[in-house]
Amino acid sequence: MDLSDIVYIKTFVHYFLHFVFPLFIALIFYRENWKKVYLILLATMLVDLDHLFADPIFDPDRGSIGFHFLHSYYAIAVYFLMLFFKGNIRIIGIGLLFHMLTDFQDFYLWNH
Repeated sequence: MDLSDIVYIKTFVHYFLHFVFPLFIALIFYRENWKKVYLILLATMLVDLDHLFADPIFDPDRGSIGFHFLHSYYAIAVYFLMLFFKGNIRIIGIGLLFHMLTDFQDFYLWNH
């Protein structure tokens, strides 16, 4: 397996976790309202807007976690606290934490 294969697999896994896996979360845990929950989980990807404040906006050698302000450890603590609320707040917290997990694995498991 050469470097281009690894980059392809890494990219596939990243986008699978961002777009497809949330569908499984919605279908398994929120079956009755899966469409609404899936859209909320997708909407949590707006957390990546904090990348627009970085220079450069994208750097493949930089991890998001701990660098961008909405990917900070303080923000992640708030996302964790959101799990203790009911309804949409909890769903948003799940989506944001899963987003952080996805970004974490994308950089730290594939680059190191």
